[in-house]
Amino acid sequence: MTRVWRGVALAVVLAFAVPAAPGVADGHLNAIRISGSINPASSDFIQKAIAQSTADGAVALILELDTPGGLVSATKDIIQAMLNASVPIIVYVSPQGAWAGSAGTFITIAGHVAAMAPGTSIGAAHPVGIGVPGGGGGGDDAGDDKKKQQDVASEKAENLLAAYIESIAKERDRNVEWASKAVRESVAVTADEALKLHVIDLVAANQSELLAKIDGRKVKVAGAERILATAGAEVRRIEMSALQQLLHVLASPDIAVVLLMAGLLGLYVEFTQPGLVLPGVLGAVSLILGAIALQILPFSWLGLIVFLAGVGLLIAEVLIASYGLLFLLGVACLLVGGTMIFDLPEVSDLRVSFWAVLVPAVTGMAAFAAVVLISVGRSMRRRPAAGVGEMIGMVGRVESALQPEGSVFVRGEHWKARADEPLVAGDRVEIVAVDGLRLRVRRAPPER
Repeated sequence: MTRVWRGVALAVVLAFAVPAAPGVADGHLNAIRISGSINPASSDFIQKAIAQSTADGAVALILELDTPGGLVSATKDIIQAMLNASVPIIVYVSPQGAWAGSAGTFITIAGHVAAMAPGTSIGAAHPVGIGVPGGGGGGDDAGDDKKKQQDVASEKAENLLAAYIESIAKERDRNVEWASKAVRESVAVTADEALKLHVIDLVAANQSELLAKIDGRKVKVAGAERILATAGAEVRRIEMSALQQLLHVLASPDIAVVLLMAGLLGLYVEFTQPGLVLPGVLGAVSLILGAIALQILPFSWLGLIVFLAGVGLLIAEVLIASYGLLFLLGVACLLVGGTMIFDLPEVSDLRVSFWAVLVPAVTGMAAFAAVVLISVGRSMRRRPAAGVGEMIGMVGRVESALQPEGSVFVRGEHWKARADEPLVAGDRVEIVAVDGLRLRVRRAPPER
């Protein structure tokens, strides 16, 4: 009997002493997808997903990534959250055809596990849109000074980002030299090349293959070594809330500019044609959404002022006859202001698409303004169609002799009238002016 109890005790001890074999998952993984720019909305979503995965005890968090880049400030917040996370983060550049460009390169390298799908790419992380905007003015010396300032600012930002990505690559034991080249030389590589260069850890065709390949892998999380148990684990997707999705969509310079133009155009139509209601409502909603977008994205007040000045000049052309001068200046301000709104010293890949978005939008708004101008010009040249003003030039008949005053019959009505010469009943008269309720007339030319 003693031997039996000893055997039972030994079995219990072995059961607790022997670790579970890799491939037997006893937990779940969370998964999120980021498709589009890296902005404050996507940054907030990633940070909350990391916190949720930590709170609900997820084995790991899978970050499926497909981005051309974004704001450095938002990327920095994401990297900080990833480096200080107490849950393993698996960055997976997918699906096929996706890319981890610019800011996406930083995020991929910062993952505890970095993976890519076949047919994807990574790199081209050189800072964009930094320094003092170029441009002439003030002579060659002033232009040279601006160029020097821009070069200095660009060099500072490049050195800062190169050092930043090198420290991330070193922390994750990845190719530091290539990471630096991605920033300094804008190099980019395919998934297979990234694997050979030790930029990433593996290539996986789909999520199932990814989980199978990383099962049993050792990762360092919050200073402690952890073994991933992912094969066959339940994958729970975390989706953006409706508000996060809205903010993520609005965090696009192209959409922000279109919303601002649509809003201003809608309000202009409502003011010029009161009672339509719908253009006014749509214009107000568009302006509100555009204002929200400007709160999400860093923008330039100077660019916004120039942009709004362009709209004001188009409206002024309708009120002031400048023979097209104000119209042309307005179009120029819209184009220049549109390119300047998000042209900041902030390192960013977020810019208004000049040819694809700005030019068509400005062309549409200018075309509408041109239609209004033509309509107003025609109406000013047209004779009045109602009221006493339209009586000028009409021909009537004398009812009682005008010596110099009497009455005439015109447009089916009897009017008091005055003439500069005597006229007798039956004479044809032409109206030359209307003084209150009295007409001034003259002898009409004979009928042909």
